[in-house]
Amino acid sequence: MSAPHPVFARRAGVLLHLSSLPARHGVGDLGPEAHRFLDWLQAAGLGWWQMLPIGPVGPGSSPYSSSSAFAGEPLFVSLEGLARDGWLATADLAGPAELRSGPARWRSALAFKTPRFAAAYRRFVRRRGATSGRFRAFISRAEEWLEPYVEHAQGEPGLLRFLQFQFDCQWRALRDAAGARRVRFLGDVPIFVHADSADVVEHPELFILDRSGAPRVVSGCPPDAFSRTGQLWGHPLYDWKAHERTRFRWWRARIARQLDLFDALRLDHFIGYHRAWHIPARAATAEGGRWVSARGRSLLAALARDHGALPFVAEDLGDVSRGVHALRDEFGLPGMRVLQMGFGEDAYHLPHNAPENAVIVTGTHDNDTIRGWWRSLRAPERRRVLAYAGGSARTVPEQLARLALTSRAHTALIPMQDLLGLGGAARMNRPGKPRGNWRWRLPRGAASRTLARRLHEQCEAAERLPR
Repeated sequence: MSAPHPVFARRAGVLLHLSSLPARHGVGDLGPEAHRFLDWLQAAGLGWWQMLPIGPVGPGSSPYSSSSAFAGEPLFVSLEGLARDGWLATADLAGPAELRSGPARWRSALAFKTPRFAAAYRRFVRRRGATSGRFRAFISRAEEWLEPYVEHAQGEPGLLRFLQFQFDCQWRALRDAAGARRVRFLGDVPIFVHADSADVVEHPELFILDRSGAPRVVSGCPPDAFSRTGQLWGHPLYDWKAHERTRFRWWRARIARQLDLFDALRLDHFIGYHRAWHIPARAATAEGGRWVSARGRSLLAALARDHGALPFVAEDLGDVSRGVHALRDEFGLPGMRVLQMGFGEDAYHLPHNAPENAVIVTGTHDNDTIRGWWRSLRAPERRRVLAYAGGSARTVPEQLARLALTSRAHTALIPMQDLLGLGGAARMNRPGKPRGNWRWRLPRGAASRTLARRLHEQCEAAERLPR
């Protein structure tokens, strides 16, 4: 078994997507609130900021069905950042009060930001920013993925390039600020890409498609706790032999791009690197699928040759087999332990069973909040939780967070909703439900100094402060 990557020291962190920040213009972005959140993480003694995928969102505003595996979501570009750099006037930043708080408003944010992005680009061109060395260097560096994205996306090509450049600049400023505060970024790599993505259009030979370019089989998972008929995701599936013939060029470029943005990566649906659930493209549910072997071992070996020890977290959840765990362990990847799952029939996820090389979480973006989960439990299950965690019904979110922090696992990650003790209305995603997801936003002032002091004390007691 390979040794784990040295980035995985004993630390704690929080799961909060960029879109969940309380920014001024409808959706969280890379602006001032992101930098303020870094200050809060530092005060709280938290050394990881885990995000969901940051690519252009897909149907239903899902970050897991992106139109590009390489580009950034344009709405994450901060108008305040554009004004700071001189591409917008301060007056351009004033917007409707309803965009400043409440759930993420993706459509309203797009409607408000689009004309301002266009105005910023016009000023950028007039002032010859498009001929600057920094812009040209970015275009050259990103050309392999940028041009397919621009060709596939809707909009004026120059503006699309400008927004990706601004995303890159603002991201790197945030990353530098995080490094100064000893905060690391944990990214998320969806295993699949959307059927209409630039990646599929540009590289159809890498996917199982028919002669018209439509998927012959699509992604999903068999019936599980989230859905009696399974989950039908609908992504095209990989032709792994074709990827091997190219020595995994697309995958290697994709991972290199993400490691240029993040300190470590969560490999979503790690099962899919061992085997994937192939569903006929015309199926109405996921029940009629079948397992087909993947070539994850060859891929990870190629990535190890590129990068050495791999700074990956294996999201080894779902219908896991011994082969999935063997693949994870061969490359020294930490797996995940989910506390909510441990109080059902799977004691594997309880803290006392977590090894050091693991990432322990109270729940993922697909789970209910701890408060919402607690309310769904039956009396015997509640008694078991309290017997294990201590405390009372009122303190269950805090007690489970404490269990994660004091576990042996080198990394403990807690969704922001659980740190705040919020109920099910604050849930980020409900698998199998196509609408109403990816909308929760952090209320202004909720990341308080009082909460930071308490978390700092707990991280210090559990020996998780960044060093």
